[in-house]
Amino acid sequence: MSGTVNVIGAGLAGCEAAWRLARNGINVRLYEMKPKKYSPAHHYNGFAELVCSNSLKAARLGSAAGLLKAEMELLGSLTVPCAKENSVEAGGALAVDRERFSDSVTEKLKNEPLIEIIYEELAEIPDGITIIATGPLTSEPMAETIGRLCGEGLSFYDAAAPIVTYESLDKEKVFFASRYDRGDADYINCPMNKEEYLEFHEALIGAQRAELKDFETHPFSVYEGCMPIEVLASRGVDTMRFGPMKPVGITDKRTGKRPYAVVQLRRENREGTMFNLVGFQTNLKFGEQKRVFSMIPGLENAEFMRFGVMHRNTFINSPVLLNGDFSMREHPDIYFAGQITGVEGYMESAASGIIAGAAAARRIRGLEPLKLPIDTMTGALSAYISDPYNDGKFQPMGANMGILPDIGVRIRDKKEKYTAYAERAIASLKREMERVSYESDR
Repeated sequence: MSGTVNVIGAGLAGCEAAWRLARNGINVRLYEMKPKKYSPAHHYNGFAELVCSNSLKAARLGSAAGLLKAEMELLGSLTVPCAKENSVEAGGALAVDRERFSDSVTEKLKNEPLIEIIYEELAEIPDGITIIATGPLTSEPMAETIGRLCGEGLSFYDAAAPIVTYESLDKEKVFFASRYDRGDADYINCPMNKEEYLEFHEALIGAQRAELKDFETHPFSVYEGCMPIEVLASRGVDTMRFGPMKPVGITDKRTGKRPYAVVQLRRENREGTMFNLVGFQTNLKFGEQKRVFSMIPGLENAEFMRFGVMHRNTFINSPVLLNGDFSMREHPDIYFAGQITGVEGYMESAASGIIAGAAAARRIRGLEPLKLPIDTMTGALSAYISDPYNDGKFQPMGANMGILPDIGVRIRDKKEKYTAYAERAIASLKREMERVSYESDR
């Protein structure tokens, strides 16, 4: 058995897999097609590029996203420490400066002597143990190879939100605040009255959408977690007010009252020169985005540094194909990691890379497999994507407390309950790591 592992793709999952293997003393060939070739959604030449949002979701331990990141750190994550080092203010969330975060991850991998980085687009799977982390926008040649290996894939659409400059905002119409005044006032709020909201809603649902020419052969299916704002608006006049434009917990600093609706902007970079429109993923034509989104109070003269885009994502039928350690049942030398497996979200993808990398390293070294407890977030996600029961109804799944087994004790307070879930998970993961002598670093 070869002592070198191939990792295809330097996204979040591929970076974590390569790092975990190297930190366990295993040689790695990390293949990345950028900068020679870019997918429709990627633009930066660094590794671990964040495409849709710069938020890695909640930071507190008593949340699904916070628990996942805590478990990842225990398992020796590369991306979580890099995210913390390059964070930007985002209230209770962990958000990052995209370019600095990417540069940090890239630098660490380039400086790791056991990792050989090969800038090449692969069309075939190399011989030997291989982790496929090519992401939901796998290039066509590799996608065809994966299709032959796995059978027909499943597809849905994903979208990204626009980014505007801070200096172009009308400061007389917007204000900084966080919902319920929790933490620092890190979000820019654009309040709307009823008349403004209704006019905006009408313009949004009537705006022209961009054609999805590259994906005409695939049925139009939108994943709920990245619902384009215009699709959400088309479901009813008040849907946005119960979604990304909900005014609950926000007080207009000028009037002292709650607005009818509010658009929030989150810091995009550390300097605070750019902000993204939270929850405003879109597939509108660029000119329409400028016209309609400029109707938002404070954005009348906004300078758009990036318009929203939509692209197709692909994932394999993991419940039929994969084990809980992300290895293939029929081809145990091949592992998958990242969104292509059906885990949804940045950190979920990164976590799957850690698991696949750790599993491959332990296999090469003849060690007992790491069996992630089902009451941990990493274990629950691994179980979800590998459960044959999900065959036929498999859809992407992100970290959430609902996939964890019941704690068995009635706790009425939601915050206390989720904290108890998190404490149980951390203790359970530590016991398993101690049981198998898991090495989080060499």
